[in-house]
Amino acid sequence: MSGTDVAGLAGVFLMLIAYAGASTGRLDPERPAALLANLAGAGLVLFSLLRGDFNLSATVMESIWGAVALVGLVRWAVRRSRRAQAQAGDAAKTPKASATAS
Repeated sequence: MSGTDVAGLAGVFLMLIAYAGASTGRLDPERPAALLANLAGAGLVLFSLLRGDFNLSATVMESIWGAVALVGLVRWAVRRSRRAQAQAGDAAKTPKASATAS
């Protein structure tokens, strides 16, 4: 078994873990753990396809799979950033208690 075979199998394993976790409710498919597993898995499979035995349909599928995972990660990061900005804005609007009581 070559190194590219090992990389491809590791990628498949990562994607199957993410799929099984999402299907059983143990892994949120919109959270970074599942998205990173899918992105890394697709990347490893792509590596094995591009460095070993090329297969056009599998290459297209893994490219799209990785792109979808990447878009999901970007969307998660944007939502997280917006939430943090909103919380910071809310905290700035909250009146602070005065140091002296009347």
